[in-house]
Amino acid sequence: MKKTDNFFVIHNFNTVPIQLLEYCNDYVIYDCSTDNAVKEQLRSMDLNLKEVENVGHNITSYFSFFAENHDNLPEVMCLLKGNMIGRHCSKEFFDQVYDNKSFTFLYDEKQYWDRFSKYNADGEKNPPGNTFIAMENVYVEKNDSWYTSSPNHPKKYFNDTDDLLRFIYKNPMIPQYFMFASGACYIVRREQILRHSREFYLNLNKIMNYGMNPGFPSEAHQIERILPILFNSLLEVQDYMNDETEFEARLPECSVHIKYKYDNRPRRLKKMRKALGLIR
Repeated sequence: MKKTDNFFVIHNFNTVPIQLLEYCNDYVIYDCSTDNAVKEQLRSMDLNLKEVENVGHNITSYFSFFAENHDNLPEVMCLLKGNMIGRHCSKEFFDQVYDNKSFTFLYDEKQYWDRFSKYNADGEKNPPGNTFIAMENVYVEKNDSWYTSSPNHPKKYFNDTDDLLRFIYKNPMIPQYFMFASGACYIVRREQILRHSREFYLNLNKIMNYGMNPGFPSEAHQIERILPILFNSLLEVQDYMNDETEFEARLPECSVHIKYKYDNRPRRLKKMRKALGLIR
């Protein structure tokens, strides 16, 4: 197998990602493993290893790499999870794309094509749904932020991706659907990352790493869905996104806003029911 010059940024949790290293010449592993046996094995292997806190997801590792290396980024980067092959894409798929030099969604679930395509295996039309696959490796999901109601992924700053996009950008278009790679694995180019400042990535990490209670924050789910927008959009970002001090001053406002919307939700529904004559 030819090794690629693409730089591998690997977020790792309780695995030994040797299989991925067979594909590349250079890499860094951000390891957040909690299994002591795995941690000791990785330490003994003379790997380019950075041990980081487990925040429950992989995106903060990528953004940390962008911030730490902002002045000296590789030309092409593969953003990977240690267990990506077999979970988010097949080995067959990765073998075909790992050396790509253009923006690539690293996602492939061919076993679900019958469910998500226009026609099933019998040639009959599938009913439209809230999720589908636009290409063999592009997952599409209705922008309804269904995951924000999960008690396993609490939200602190943003009720949904609509609020998040309005916070990041000036006058954003709020899409009805998001196209993304489920699992947040991509091939990206340096110029895509340099669309944003070092502070931009550090600031976004602050809304995703506030704790595991019980699982990772809902905001990480939200940012997972807008990653292709962050990498490609021409939208103008809010000024405070490039200033850590001003950004941190804004976060308490977000917490107050999310509490207000939550506290007033039953009241709005009560007014609606009363207007419809359902209650007195």
